[in-house]
Amino acid sequence: MKRRMRVTKGRRIARIKASAEDSGREGRWSPEMGKMYKPLKKRVSLRLDADVLAWFKKQGHGYQTRINRVLRAVMMEKRKRSEE
Repeated sequence: MKRRMRVTKGRRIARIKASAEDSGREGRWSPEMGKMYKPLKKRVSLRLDADVLAWFKKQGHGYQTRINRVLRAVMMEKRKRSEE
């Protein structure tokens, strides 16, 4: 019986980073790495307008994730503009 090695996310990320460095894209994240990236989460208390929160909640389960994605998109856009 063949024994399969379990490849952890850390090993996959290391392998992708190594291939990016070999191809001259050092320091950049590839789309493959973005799919595996899991940022550190911090618990915070955040006050939102009631209508904004209701709108996100009305869309169903996962409203906190959607709020985080919207905030991330704004952050990334601001970073992109500041680099130009």
